[in-house]
Amino acid sequence: MVHFTVTDVGAGRFHAHERLARGVLDLAGARVEPLRLWIEDWSVTSGEGGEDIWHLQAAAGEVAVDLRLRPLKPVVLQGEQGLSRKGSTPGNASYYYSVPRLETRGTVRVDGEGFRVRGNSWLDREWSTSALEDGQAGWDWFGLQLSDGTELMFYQLRRRDGSIDSHSRGSFVDAQGRALLLEPTDVAVEVLATWDSPRGPRYPARWRLTVNSLALSLDVMPFLPNQELATSFRYWEGAVRVSGWRAGADLTGQGYVELTGY
Repeated sequence: MVHFTVTDVGAGRFHAHERLARGVLDLAGARVEPLRLWIEDWSVTSGEGGEDIWHLQAAAGEVAVDLRLRPLKPVVLQGEQGLSRKGSTPGNASYYYSVPRLETRGTVRVDGEGFRVRGNSWLDREWSTSALEDGQAGWDWFGLQLSDGTELMFYQLRRRDGSIDSHSRGSFVDAQGRALLLEPTDVAVEVLATWDSPRGPRYPARWRLTVNSLALSLDVMPFLPNQELATSFRYWEGAVRVSGWRAGADLTGQGYVELTGY
């Protein structure tokens, strides 16, 4: 299963597509060296010619991307050296790493018009055999790239009774690529606004993230309120803009937020 989305801020449109295929007749699959992940003509490849470059290609409906990504920072092992515990139940954990900033160049096509683009991307890789444990409802995940060359990742696990699970975690990566792990008590997440989906759920639609130990305060707002994926399972995931300050210095930024369980 693959999801492919494009947020067209100028036109105020969110394009979301889903594909499912079996790993037979070369319709879909995964290969390690050189890396190739594919489902029909959507693909992620890396390592061709010995280069540390990620190549993303996908096209559906009115949108398409053809992008090449080069890591600017080293891999960040999330959690305990890459083991991210999601609950107290034995085995309720994932392996999880991030590359929080990749230089990106290529083309994006929208409504038949192609655009040369450059910017930054974020790579998350997480895998496990478990799901949320009893009592957990979903999560709010933030991946934010800031104008001073730092990054913030934090996922807040929500419990069905409305409280925040103690297994919520995150990391702050400085401009040199050094990561500081964050506990749930380190990060305060305040919801400042909500958005009602025409499909029923009510999602948070603006936040303030505060990390007192880093003298960091960030306001996070979606570029578009409707970035909900009405796919096989419904969730909200989309592009956000960031403003705020750190140690008295103004910051801007951009990122992605994922909301599940609403």
